[in-house]
Amino acid sequence: MAVVQFTPQLRRFTETPVVQTTAGSLREALEEAFAINPRLRGYVLDDQGHVRPNVVVFIDGRRSEDRVRLADALAPDSRVHVMEALSGG
Repeated sequence: MAVVQFTPQLRRFTETPVVQTTAGSLREALEEAFAINPRLRGYVLDDQGHVRPNVVVFIDGRRSEDRVRLADALAPDSRVHVMEALSGG
């Protein structure tokens, strides 16, 4: 099963479940996490359903570039990491 994990930065604000899924796309997998904790949606997606500018998603070590449709395909053994992008000065 594919696994979706959220980094500790997001855990500071809300519960971030580790989700094991058979979802075929990133959007489907994220929806499973949001079903467990609906508050998480607002930290990851904006009100248009797009990945927020301060959030980055990696699938099997590669950055997802589809921030709108979230149509990236997941393999049965994919590893998805959702994290807040860090910035500094």
